[in-house]
Amino acid sequence: MTKLREVRRVRTSRQQPVSAPRAGTPRHATAKPPEDSLSEQVYQSLKRDIVTGIHPPGEALSEKDLARRYNSSRTPVREAAVRLQQDNLLRVVPNRGYFVTKISVQDLTQLYEYRTAVECACAELAAAKGMNPELMESLERLAQTEYKIDDRKSYIHFITADTAFHIGIAQLARNQLLLRAVETVRCQMERIMYAAIDIGYYGELPVREHCEILDAINNRDPQRARQLMYGHIFGSRDKVLRIAGGAPGQF
Repeated sequence: MTKLREVRRVRTSRQQPVSAPRAGTPRHATAKPPEDSLSEQVYQSLKRDIVTGIHPPGEALSEKDLARRYNSSRTPVREAAVRLQQDNLLRVVPNRGYFVTKISVQDLTQLYEYRTAVECACAELAAAKGMNPELMESLERLAQTEYKIDDRKSYIHFITADTAFHIGIAQLARNQLLLRAVETVRCQMERIMYAAIDIGYYGELPVREHCEILDAINNRDPQRARQLMYGHIFGSRDKVLRIAGGAPGQF
């Protein structure tokens, strides 16, 4: 009987081979997320904290503190910092650390000039290339988004909707380069809008302007769509520049 049991054990072990663990990996080790995944997580989290003002303009940040804050090692933090410098949200100074960028009046002027060139082209192309009914329906809902004065939560909801609206116009243009440009510039616009909350300025509701832009696109009128987007952006620019002149250092 004992020999019979031994034979059965041998047969069973041959029928059910055990996969060998990867070299250098303990059999019972918990899988860790890959470094590139951690880098992306740190990048997105730190980016959001800069945009929303948790890390204010000019703040000095260290790799060690950021690694602790975002539950990471230093390498993903370093990789995220390089990307954020390319986004103009962070300045990397060798042997000193990282510094959250400030937005000067000159930066604001250039930002709005860039927005005009890119987003006016998007509106014009969106009107020329034809409709995407499902996306247009979504944009019409976004265009109606309002907020309540002194209600931070409602204004944050408006910021999200405003970004989605402008990115949606770029999607209608069906040009990936323009879309990428609008997505990038919205980081800086959101920084400005969040900073405006802290100084008690909520701006004016752009519902009418947004709806007029959509009407021009819907009516396949490229020149009017471009003109309306130009007026919308430059109207916003004048208000922001007045705030920046009266409250330096806020951005």
